[in-house]
This record gives sequence, C-alpha cells and structure tokens, in this order.
Amino acid sequence: MAAQWRRAGADDVRIAADLAELADLVAAATGPVLVSGADLVAHTAVLRHLATSPVGPTVALVLTDPPAPGQATVREERGQVVEVDAADASGVFGGALRVGAADLPALADAARRAAGIAPDPASAPDARLNDPASVPSARLTDAASAPDTRPTDAASAAGVGAAGGGPLGAVDRLVADLAARGTLIFAQRVRLLVAHRVGDEAQRAAAEAAVAAVDEDRAELKLSVKERDDFFTTFFVSTWSPYVTKAAARIGIGPTGVTMISVAFAVAAAVLFGAGGRPALVAGAVLLYLGFVLDCVDGQLARYTRHFSAWGGWLDTMADRFKEYVVYAGLGFGATHAGFRYGWALALAAMTLQTVRHMTDTWYGALHDEAARRPKVVTADAGGIGGKLNAASTRVQADTGSVSYWLKRTVVFPIGERWALIAIAAALFGPLVALVAVLVWGALAFAYTGGLRTLRARWMRVPVMATVDAALHRDDGVLARTLPTTRRPLLLAVLGALGSAGTLVWALLAVHGGGDLPVFVPVLALVLLLGAAQASRAPHDGSLDWLVPAALRAAEYLFAIAMGVAGRAPAWLIFGYVLVLTLHHYDLTARLEKRQSAPPLHAATLGWPGRSLLLAIGLIAGYASIALATLGAYLLVVFVASVVLAWVVLPARARGGVRSPG
Repeated sequence: MAAQWRRAGADDVRIAADLAELADLVAAATGPVLVSGADLVAHTAVLRHLATSPVGPTVALVLTDPPAPGQATVREERGQVVEVDAADASGVFGGALRVGAADLPALADAARRAAGIAPDPASAPDARLNDPASVPSARLTDAASAPDTRPTDAASAAGVGAAGGGPLGAVDRLVADLAARGTLIFAQRVRLLVAHRVGDEAQRAAAEAAVAAVDEDRAELKLSVKERDDFFTTFFVSTWSPYVTKAAARIGIGPTGVTMISVAFAVAAAVLFGAGGRPALVAGAVLLYLGFVLDCVDGQLARYTRHFSAWGGWLDTMADRFKEYVVYAGLGFGATHAGFRYGWALALAAMTLQTVRHMTDTWYGALHDEAARRPKVVTADAGGIGGKLNAASTRVQADTGSVSYWLKRTVVFPIGERWALIAIAAALFGPLVALVAVLVWGALAFAYTGGLRTLRARWMRVPVMATVDAALHRDDGVLARTLPTTRRPLLLAVLGALGSAGTLVWALLAVHGGGDLPVFVPVLALVLLLGAAQASRAPHDGSLDWLVPAALRAAEYLFAIAMGVAGRAPAWLIFGYVLVLTLHHYDLTARLEKRQSAPPLHAATLGWPGRSLLLAIGLIAGYASIALATLGAYLLVVFVASVVLAWVVLPARARGGVRSPG
C-alpha cells in the first residue's frame, strides 16, 4: 500500500502506529493529506484518481461492496457524502480519503477524539486559514496510512456504529466524525477499475486476482469519458474521441493546448459562417463539429493523464462560452451580409438568452448542492407538486438509457445539441436559420427548465444565496453600497429587467420610426435598475432568490443594448460590449463552481449599476457609441489584467514568498 501511494503521487508516505500518531502527522502537515487503512486492495489508478480528484478538497473513496463489520456506510447526493451510517445508504466507505488543507484541523481533532485524547486547542478550524501553505493543491505533501485498528475508548466514536455490527474501524471513525462536523466531503466512486476492502487472506487473494484481471490503462482511457453525457456527445463524439485523447497524450499535447486548438477551430468556423456561400458554410460546420470534439477531448485528456489544475478548469469554462459567442457573431455577420437587416440583433438575442440560461443553470446547481448538504430541509410537502417533480426527475435520471432519460437530457438544449443544431442548420440553410433555430429551441428550453425548477425550488426551500457573498455574485459594485437598503431582491431584480426590456422595445420603435428615444425613458429604466441595486445588502433567503443573478444579468444586458440602439451605435459594437460583460460574469460563475475567491480587480469593474449609469449618461450626452467603446475597452483591460494577476502574478508570489512566523 505504501508503494502504491508513492506511485499514485504522494510525496511523503508515513505509516502511523495508531490514531494518536496519525493526529500528530496531520497536525504537522501543510497541504492535502491522504489517509487509508491497511485493508484496501485496489488498482494504483484508483488511488491516483482519489489523490488528484478535481471535485473538491476533501474526497472519500466510496464502494458498492456490501458493508463488513467495522465499515461505515454512506449516503450520497449529487456527488457528496451527506450522511455516514445512513439507513438508506448508497455505498460503503472505501477506507481511503483525501483531506484538503482547510479541513486538516478537523481531521487532527477527529483522530484525537477517536484515540480518546483531549482535543488540541491548536486544531481549531481557523488555525491554518491564514497560512498560504494551507491552500489545497493537486500535489500532495503528505500521506498517512492508518492501520485498521479500533480505539480503546468506545465513547470517542460519537455514537456511530458500523452497519455490520460493532464499532467502526479507525479510518471509518475519522470519516464519520468529519461528516458529523458538517465537513464538505465529495464521493469518489470506482468504475471499471477494482477496489475492495478485505478482512482475511482469502479475500485479499481474490481482490488481488480481480485487480490483475483488469487492463488498467485501457480502463483509464474509458474512464476519461464522462459516465453520463448528453445524447449528441454520447453517440456522435465519445464513440471515437478517446482515440484522439490517447494520441494527444502520446505526442505530449496537454489539455490547455487542446483547448486552444478548439478555440482556433471555433473562430475559423465563425469566420466561414460570416463569409457565406455554401462551401464556406459546410466547411464552417465541419470545423465547428471538430472544435466540439476537441472541446470534449481536453477534459478527457485531463482525466486520462490526471493533469488537473484550477487554471485549466477556469480556462475550459471561459473558452466554451467565448467559442459559442464568437460563432454567434459569425452567424450574425453572415446573416446581415446575406441581406437580413437584423442579423446582429438575432446574435445579440441568442447570446443574452444563453447567458441568462447559464446563470440559472449555475445557481440551480448550487441550490441542489446546498439542498444535498441539508437533507432534513427537503422533507416538507413531499406529496406536493414540487416533491412529485423531484421524485419523477430522480426516477428518470436513474433509468439510464431509456427514451425518457434521453428526452430529458436533450430537451434542455445542452451544448452538444446546440453546436450540432448550429452546424447542421448553417450548412443546409444558412446563418439566419441557424440563429432562429437556436433562439426558438433555447427559449423553449428556458421556459421548460425555468418552470419546473421554480416549482422544485419552492419545494426545497433552500436559501442558497444566503450561503455566499451575495453582493459579489450580484456584481453590485460600490454604487449599490451607497444606496439605502430595501427588501424583496427578486421582485426588484425582475422589475429592473422588465424596465430594461421595455426601454429596448421603445428604442427599437423610435429608431425604426426615424425618431429619438425620449430622455425620460432611460431615466425611468435607470431608476428601476437602481431600485434593484438597493437590495444588495438585503437578506437573500427566499426560496426563489437564486434567480436574482440571472434577472440582474438580463436587466443589465437589455439596458446596455437599449442604450446602444437608442444612440444608433453599430450593432457589432453593442455585441462586443455585451460579450465583454458575459466574460466578466462567467468569470464569477466559474469561481463559484470552483469555490474560488473574487477576481483580484473585481472592484474596478464598477458593478452593474455603475456601468448602467455611465451608459445612460453617455446616451443623454449624445455619445452612446463612445461610451460603449470606452467602457467596453476598459472592462476588457480590467478582465485581462485580473486574469494575469489571478493566474500568473499572485500564484508566482505565493510560490516564491516567505512565510511569516506563526
């Protein structure tokens, strides 16, 4: 086992004689720690996957084996271990876990409790939070292997017992204690590879034979493909993309390199869509498809080679959105070039709709994750419509491969289906039809998911916005903090969005009729926006307040478009400005999903109320185009500078800095 952990990537492997020694080892560690019992028999790849898992700082191995005496059962929801020793367990703890640096004090305290030792005051949860070395990293600095012995003090087990009867084993007690403290523990399932906990030599021999019977590299290549993906990706990409993944690994191209090639393909496709003509449209469709294949390959390559990084995850998220919106720009230009007056308008509508949809997707996912951590909250009104929808969704998701399963995954219009629709429609019918098709399917999917998610969210009653920095993810800025506080954030955000939409309609009618937008219209819309900004510091504890960020994005984008239309700014300039805004907001959502802090220069982005105020002033002064160009260029510079600071300068300083005493 010690040799396997070294091959799995652990820098320093220690064998603890007992839990007290384990507690001392953990207390001295400055980075993520791996802990395992001596009863685990597994492929080295299983250990490497646990050691390098990108899902979160603290991860537990979970098996489907029947529980044996001394082994803890676990219940999972959305990839999280939400309960240990659960009556409705979904698996058994696999005897190994990786603990992130921020959770090390809790692990040390759990080991002392299990050993019957009084907790160490130095193991308070905040003891390491200000230590730069405690930031979780993919490279492990210490690994400890705890023998499968039981502490002599049964009371230190916090009342948790094994499903098979008797007290829990040593490592099982640790994971039970961490779960009881509310530590966020992600589950690492074993698929295609082999991992078993053994209790005697016969079981060990059988497990080792099972390990030897599996081609580890072949299994890892299959594991690089997501277990559950969308219809188009599953049947038209993943059937052959692993061959590209293995070829890329052999020639030494990393995931970031594949991502950049994918971006180049998408940009080339956008150029061809803009050029028009049947050969160019067909070539653009082919490049778009190949670009999407590479978009899948970069993730598969990261999983196959275990080359994960926060930068790579962030870049993949941002590149996906940039590629899609550049393609929309190409389609908009192509439709306009072909004689349709409102080609850019359709591209703007598609980008705005898709961004607002993504905001609801992100926050609904966060809502579900928080609900999983609060299982007792999701019990009221189980017989109501929300509870019935939740039960029906769970049944469909469990029925993998059925018609209803694929319909559910396809109707929401995921990225694979979007890119396939764009490629086919553009090649056969042209850019205009492609944009209209994206808008129609996207709007129907938004209505479908929005309605069902609203009902389920009212049933779950989880105030997810209250668990994060609401002002950060609202993107309010300094202006909002100077305004008086009001309540009802969702209502005010929706009113702001409706005001912006009304202003845009009025601006379109005015420009179409050859007139100007009356000054009071943008002023009234701005008043509604500032009213929404007043809810910045209000509690976001409503069951539907997870919709606030999406409503605010819609309000700002529609207002910016309205100011551009009223000021007769070039359509491409309006599109470019909104594109910069989307990059800024996707940066925030990517950081939310990866549990990262705010961008370094976030305050310099002025907040959506400040940006909207500047655009309104520019329109009233007669310089709408200059305002859009200047503010857009400024925000782009701030975004690029923030990226360089976050991913280059600050990490370099952290690596080369000197730790202060204590």
